[in-house]
Amino acid sequence: MSATEDAPTLDIVDETFLAVPPSTVAAAFADPRSWSLYWPDLVLEVYTDRGDEGLRWTVRGALVGTMEVWLEPVLDGTILHYFLRADPTGPRRTPRQLRVERDRRARAAKAIALELKDVLEDGREPGVPPGAHIQS
Repeated sequence: MSATEDAPTLDIVDETFLAVPPSTVAAAFADPRSWSLYWPDLVLEVYTDRGDEGLRWTVRGALVGTMEVWLEPVLDGTILHYFLRADPTGPRRTPRQLRVERDRRARAAKAIALELKDVLEDGREPGVPPGAHIQS
């Protein structure tokens, strides 16, 4: 962030409902090795580990700022809240390049959430008890 600006260049917020408990979603983010799969151009350092409520990181690499995954228990699942507040590193970007970068990062965040939804829910629909959707 430059000294003349209060807000980061990229301020991305996303929410996705997953029909699994927060502990299941938290486990997907618990291993630092998974972070480089989700965000390969970023170096993350945890500054707040909230357990089943999520993680907060400082971000370095292609971006500098903060990122958070907040896991909110709702009904029989979890709302995965994603926040990225950061500035790109490197050469100054044009407004168009910044819009493209914001869009790319927002789409990537949603892709991560939807991939986790697909894998962790394993076909379970909201309201159906875990495991009840699997036929013997």
